[in-house]
Amino acid sequence: MTVTETRRSLPSAPELTHREILEILIGLLAALFTAMLSSTIVSNALPTIIADLQGSQTQYTWVLTASLLATTVSTPIWGKLADLMSKKLLVQLAISLFVVGSALAGTAHNVPFLIGARVLQGLAMGGLMALAQAIIGAAIPPRNRGRYSGYMGAVMAVATVSGPLIGGVIVDTSWLGWRWCFYVCVPLAVVSLVILQKYLHLPLIKRKVQVDYLGAILISIAAGLPLLWVTFAGHDFAWMSWQSALFVGGTIVFGLLAVLVESRVAEPLVPLKVVRERTTALAIVASLAVGVAMFGSALFLGQYFQIARGYSPTEAGLLTIPMMLGSFLGSVGSGQLITRFGKWKRYLVAGGILLVIGLVLLGTIDHTTPYWYVGLGMLAMGIGMGMMMQNLVLAVQNTVDVSQIGASSATVSFFRSLGGAVGVAALGAVLAARVKDLILAGLPAGAAAGSGGQSLLDVNHLPPALAELVRHAYGDATGRIFLIAAACAAVSLIAVLFIKEVPLRTTVARTEELVELD
Repeated sequence: MTVTETRRSLPSAPELTHREILEILIGLLAALFTAMLSSTIVSNALPTIIADLQGSQTQYTWVLTASLLATTVSTPIWGKLADLMSKKLLVQLAISLFVVGSALAGTAHNVPFLIGARVLQGLAMGGLMALAQAIIGAAIPPRNRGRYSGYMGAVMAVATVSGPLIGGVIVDTSWLGWRWCFYVCVPLAVVSLVILQKYLHLPLIKRKVQVDYLGAILISIAAGLPLLWVTFAGHDFAWMSWQSALFVGGTIVFGLLAVLVESRVAEPLVPLKVVRERTTALAIVASLAVGVAMFGSALFLGQYFQIARGYSPTEAGLLTIPMMLGSFLGSVGSGQLITRFGKWKRYLVAGGILLVIGLVLLGTIDHTTPYWYVGLGMLAMGIGMGMMMQNLVLAVQNTVDVSQIGASSATVSFFRSLGGAVGVAALGAVLAARVKDLILAGLPAGAAAGSGGQSLLDVNHLPPALAELVRHAYGDATGRIFLIAAACAAVSLIAVLFIKEVPLRTTVARTEELVELD
């Protein structure tokens, strides 16, 4: 073994008891569950929502993209604030903002108003994801953090996957209606606010607050431009066009400016010193693919079951249970094993392998694939996703001091959200293009012009012959996007293979030597 680095820190606060940790964790997980649930609960309900509000296809996309964009750009800001201010105050602010955004979304009477409310929800979601991980990192030593991170990962995965199921049930229940897709999140968020007010008492590190406003603006623009590009490209302009060149060029320019600013300010939102750490850099690469798998699977599998296989929204949600179960088992199981044995890399590698296998299996599905085969792919992907998601954050938190917990955790979450947002938009564009090609190839000559302006997503109102063609096209095209996701997952597997395992320290602060395992 070789000693890689020795740092000293102030003595850590008294360690919390298991009961005290669970009291805090219940409040955090309740808030996190509602936030993650709101990100996917609309996926099965969105066709009904847009039809009721008389929205367009572009607005359909923006209801999803707006919250993902707000979550992505706000995560590093919340994370840095967590290192400078009271974490309790910030998490209460995030929950309150989420309640307001959810209530407003439920009262929306037009799509622009709904999009604005979804932006508020997204800002709050970014805070809850960053702050939950920062609070866990500040309260629990890494050696004991595995099982608690496992609980958090399980809640995030289950909420993400169960969102379409809950949304489908709400839409299919006549006396509820789609507005309850937003109202349903409010009571649990309020309960979490009460619990955290009573039980969350962390030592307050008094530091001068210096918010990097310029860095926040530049990072937001650099993260937002690629999301906007993949949203509009292929619809409003061609992928290979001067508009695309402007978006890509702008992303590069603002990204470089953000790096320049972050390297010079006293309190950067994304500390480059942390990002340059080998573990953090590789965890960022791996998190991008996990984001694609986590958000993309919930959206596109629900669409596959509804459009290609003809199931109702509720049935489509129930059919994703293997992925939900796998995510829960992978996250909780690996967390318990990490806490017991103190080793974490083997679970990241195993998770990466299972994620690739699951996505490859799903990459071969079409409109006739038996359910047991699809379920096997979902189970493998779910276990892999659960084993990787929070353990990547744990690996990064173990290499930084408690004063950087918020920023480092938020950095990993930021890139996971960015991967999910860009991945969903890009894979959606690939799916739409492939479906269009398959439909045109299956139509008789001259029939394309006669299909009118009907939405191909509304299969039940299409002529029987065209409806069958659309179902086959969606079923046969879905596999391609999972193969692309599998390639991304392979990159994440390579990244975790090169992460060097460092023993989990037994204190919150870095008061011990970090010893690198050969």
